[in-house]
Amino acid sequence: MSRPDYRPFVPAPGHSAIAGSTPRAHAQARMQSPRAKDLFGTWAKLGAVPFKGITTNGHVRPGLFSLQPEDAPTPAMVGVVENLLRRLSPAQRNAMCFPVDSQLWRHWQNTELYVEHHGLRLDDVDASLREAVMAVLRVSLSGKGYEVARGVMRLNRFLGDLLGAPEVLGEWAYIFCLFGTPSQSEPWGWQLFGHHLSLNCFVIGRQMVLTPCFFGAEPNYADTGPFAGTHLFQDEERAGLALMRSLSPRQQKAASVAHSMMGGDLPPDRRHFADNLHLGGAYQDNRIVPYEGLRASEMSARQLRDLMDLVAAYVAPLPAGPAAARVADIERHLDDTHFCWIGGHDEQSPFYYRIQSPVVFIEFDHHAGVFLTNAEPAKFHVHTIVRTPNGNDYGVDLLRLHYRHAAHHRHE
Repeated sequence: MSRPDYRPFVPAPGHSAIAGSTPRAHAQARMQSPRAKDLFGTWAKLGAVPFKGITTNGHVRPGLFSLQPEDAPTPAMVGVVENLLRRLSPAQRNAMCFPVDSQLWRHWQNTELYVEHHGLRLDDVDASLREAVMAVLRVSLSGKGYEVARGVMRLNRFLGDLLGAPEVLGEWAYIFCLFGTPSQSEPWGWQLFGHHLSLNCFVIGRQMVLTPCFFGAEPNYADTGPFAGTHLFQDEERAGLALMRSLSPRQQKAASVAHSMMGGDLPPDRRHFADNLHLGGAYQDNRIVPYEGLRASEMSARQLRDLMDLVAAYVAPLPAGPAAARVADIERHLDDTHFCWIGGHDEQSPFYYRIQSPVVFIEFDHHAGVFLTNAEPAKFHVHTIVRTPNGNDYGVDLLRLHYRHAAHHRHE
């Protein structure tokens, strides 16, 4: 698959969207715009609504999730988090640590705007403390998952270098939070978020939930500098396109929501200036998203294998045990899984697709420029999202089950 050239869309010096020399100064200036005020105001209203979870009709489907061991690397995770905690000052602990059921789980966002006043900001601490945080990711994720997360962070710095703003768009411009107390039996978790990245890792016993999970990059590859050779989302793009092209004309018609990503036959209000075609982005924890497209039950055996291979690319950030459990869970609901598509399906066309079932919500989107100047979606700007619908993002349903069944919580 050819690599599209982003270079014609790098803004000239002095003409970029950077509005300040530091993260705070840039955010303060950008937040004066009506569009930013409207976006963050909308997010604040959405975040104030009690959590329900993404659904197809406003009603959570019960009985989908259960407490069960999945061989998550919990003992090793507890060890590295305890090492991190020993290194923190009292002020850093207060900024980083919250109850396991804190509403701050939901206060992540994927812009570059540094407006938060909670969490441990990695570009504000020394290298040894950053490495202690990275050790948490390294132990919690698969090797692939860790490399994608680090790739997103490195490409953020690559973008900063392109724009002459490495302080605003930096490798370490991310916030880390800890929820609950690290334990091999009690619920807890961690979160890392910032531009193009949000990882939410809930842990209970040897079980894990790693959603919402947001990965993105603009551009999605580095061709110069210290991170040259970093290239993300090739598998997700290639496998998604291959699945769509394997469908018969009748199946493609059923899968297609629209042929245009910008207008034309795109449903009214389907495109959002910040989320583009994504429906499951920041603060969309309770969104109602009806099923669209082709049911997996109408696919051939080979197409179903291709669909599950595509799903596997999104499950890959999980360590082996939880990943296998997640795949098995998705397979159990395969007949109720839907695949939909927006855009063209030749080699050059940008596109969007979604895989949605009672237990998984996956989105892939080629975006228009934010810091680059392409006005229409291009294959060098990619966003991906994975969520667990019906109430188990952030492990909320597992936490509810724990509170219901654990003897030491029954009196509460």
